[in-house]
Amino acid sequence: MGKNILAGIVGVVLAGSIIMIVEMVGHTMFPPPPDLDFSDVDAMRSYVSTLPAGAFLSVVLAWTLGAFGGTLVASKIGNARALIFACIIGGLILAGTAYNLVTIPHPLWVAIVGIAGIVGGAWFGMRLGSAKAAPSE
Repeated sequence: MGKNILAGIVGVVLAGSIIMIVEMVGHTMFPPPPDLDFSDVDAMRSYVSTLPAGAFLSVVLAWTLGAFGGTLVASKIGNARALIFACIIGGLILAGTAYNLVTIPHPLWVAIVGIAGIVGGAWFGMRLGSAKAAPSE
C-alpha cells in the first residue's frame, strides 16, 4: 500500500513538473507582454486572442506529456493496477485543465485537443507502464 501511495505522489509531482517545464519553454517562445495584468480578465481575453496556434500547442503538449509521464512512472513504481494511476493522475490534470479553461479564455479546439491529449497521454502511459518485460532465456 505504501509503495502505491509513494508511486502516486511521485507520478503527480512528475506530471506537474513536466507541465511546468514545457509551459515555461512555451512562454519563452511566446512571452507575454511585461505589463500584462494576469488578474484582469478583459486584458487576458485580449491577450489570448492575439496568440498564435503554437502558443496553444505548447500548452496542449504540456498537458499531454504531463499525463503520460506521470502515469508511466507511477505505473512502473507501484504495484497497483496502472488504471488506478491513470485515473488519479489524469483526473487531477483534467481538473486543473478545466479550471484553466474556465478562468482563461481559450479557443474551443484547445479544450477539445487538450482533453483528448490528457486522456490519451494517461492511457498511453498506463499501457507502457503496465507492460511486462519479456522473460529472458
